[in-house]
Amino acid sequence: MQMTMAEALGTLTDVEEKNAPKTLYFQGNAELLNHGPRVSVVGSRKASADGLKRARSLSRALVDHGIVVVSGLAEGIDTAAHMSALETGAETVAVIGTPLDKYYPAGNKELQLRLAKEQLVVSQFPFGTPTTPKSFPIRNRTMALLSDATAIVEAGERSGTRLQGWEALRLGRTLFLLESVATDPALTWPREMIKYGAQVLTRDNITEELEDLPSMASRKNEALLGLF
Repeated sequence: MQMTMAEALGTLTDVEEKNAPKTLYFQGNAELLNHGPRVSVVGSRKASADGLKRARSLSRALVDHGIVVVSGLAEGIDTAAHMSALETGAETVAVIGTPLDKYYPAGNKELQLRLAKEQLVVSQFPFGTPTTPKSFPIRNRTMALLSDATAIVEAGERSGTRLQGWEALRLGRTLFLLESVATDPALTWPREMIKYGAQVLTRDNITEELEDLPSMASRKNEALLGLF
């Protein structure tokens, strides 16, 4: 089945419309896009044990606050986020970088099929579209569009996850950086993102931050048009 981004989100700002794909293809329950705030949990494919633990903990915290967990069905952080939501009987949305009839990574085929049956899988790529390295950054932009906020759990200095962070900021979405990311001395990009409004998520402030997170239905469309 398919829908437009306007059907998914409602009225779009100029910057959202400019960056939105014309069509979204989906399998599963599209009503999940109307079930309160949505937060993308993203990070490294080659995640550390601590990173995976943090992804699971964050997903559980989102679920506890009635938030739909969004991620990209990649290895590592994405898989941990989806699985944590499923284990708690909560709602999760996968935004993938391939057509709906393809599976990447191949090892997540069964997970994708399960999400398509029980939850929601979304792609902007019609059947037959070749998957290239560019497909995934494009997917990240769409995931940022579909989410009220993005939370970066773990990412290296050159990680593609950074692209979704910048897209979230550019689109006027909330961007969370876990404290372990924001304070990592080996990384330079978190400091730049914080300058542009990224918020550091800690054990002390997570409840307040999540409770104050607006849903897409009530957002004020304050896209940061002058960021770039």
